[in-house]
Amino acid sequence: MELDTPVVILCGGQGTRIREVSERLPKGMVDIGGRPILWHIMKLYSHFGYRRFVLCLGYKSWEIKQFFLDYRAHMTDFTLSLSVGDHEPRFRNGLADENWEITFAETGLDAGTGARLRRIRRYIDTPRFMMTYGDGVSAVDIENLVKTHTAGGRVGTVTGVHPTSKFGEMQVSGDRVAEFNEKPTQVDGFVSGGYFMFDRTFLDDYLDDTPGLFVEHEPLGRLARDNQLTVNRHTGFWAAMDTYKDYQHLNELWATGKAPWKLWDDEPRAW
Repeated sequence: MELDTPVVILCGGQGTRIREVSERLPKGMVDIGGRPILWHIMKLYSHFGYRRFVLCLGYKSWEIKQFFLDYRAHMTDFTLSLSVGDHEPRFRNGLADENWEITFAETGLDAGTGARLRRIRRYIDTPRFMMTYGDGVSAVDIENLVKTHTAGGRVGTVTGVHPTSKFGEMQVSGDRVAEFNEKPTQVDGFVSGGYFMFDRTFLDDYLDDTPGLFVEHEPLGRLARDNQLTVNRHTGFWAAMDTYKDYQHLNELWATGKAPWKLWDDEPRAW
């Protein structure tokens, strides 16, 4: 069943360029509107019906684990009685009742993104999987990503966007990625938006056990050279949270009540 496809989220980073708000937290726990950015990403996938997540943890992983262990307490109103024999909280609404299955995978403090991905391959039990980063929000149409990957018939598909900042540039020919270059000085074409879909064979054929392996370097470059990387064009909203200015901007958008990446229907409450 397609909706059983796991969604792998790389959320082991420290967020050194956004130290003002992430010094004591893993980057995925930096909040937008009182909710961790990781929660926003998972809500997007959940909106399209995907409920299985594999979180690649590293820096201060316990902060992420603790949030989800106490998820209902974080997300809803509740009443707690401290009388003897009555310590169970009574929750006031069902906004926190997500149908999510989450695997928390310890992938190392200093591992590269490719190494983290390689280390969770035992949790990928389907022919395909999705992958993204835990530090950005988007209105990417996940259903279209799946259709594009299926139609392309290649090992990998990467979502291409046109951001204002400089990330991995892709040279695109039709629906095929012809060249993938990380952080060029000038960007003329698409850049990687970080919403990927891969066949499971990518984990064994393009990754190895090198601790410093980064998926954005040799693995994706070789995939492109092998004509095995499709582009999924996305022209809508996309934003990474790299700096404190990004953090402020995304929180300002959320405060308007019309955040462009909020495609789900339920209206979150303030904490």
